Amino acid sequence: MHTAPAVDWSAIDTVLLDMDGTLLDLRFDNWFWQELIPRRYAAANGLDLEETRRRLAPRFLDVRGTLQWYCIEYWSRQLELDIGSIKREALERVCFLPGAQEFLSKLKVSGKRVVLVTNAHPATLAIKNEGVALKNEGVALTGYFDACYSTHPFDFPKEQAGFWPRLAAEEGFQPQRTLFVDDSLAVPDAARDFGI
Repeated sequence: MHTAPAVDWSAIDTVLLDMDGTLLDLRFDNWFWQELIPRRYAAANGLDLEETRRRLAPRFLDVRGTLQWYCIEYWSRQLELDIGSIKREALERVCFLPGAQEFLSKLKVSGKRVVLVTNAHPATLAIKNEGVALKNEGVALTGYFDACYSTHPFDFPKEQAGFWPRLAAEEGFQPQRTLFVDDSLAVPDAARDFGI
């Protein structure tokens, strides 16, 4: 683990935040992909759960770190399941990590530009936004941000170097005056290589 110094907020104009595992509890995604999808796939294909897990594990591993890994359209085709509908059925399980809402509320009034940057597919972002709004008196996740981006239109996930110049061109932030927070070490490393 890197030990980060205290943030000098006077040197920050833009705050980029990841969604899953940084703001939203990753237990939803872990449960969804490790429990619910294997059960649904097993039922649809007449398999037992252990055989299903043995079949799915290498398929998941093959695309980890690519846009396909995060793409519900890709997985819907691959697994012949409607991943978006299954996610929507379970959206009540989507929730903030402790302290995330308070942090976002403080950021919103800080004068900083606050931007959500997620590898999640745009449909997944929309579904999770609905889930948050249901539990948050109608205030959606996207309501805390000045802008929200899925990496899919940029053709690269955050952990790949090609993403960062495309986001900077779209968003217009200065890397040296930008703070980025993510729960996956490969992603901040890529952002740091870009100058964030």
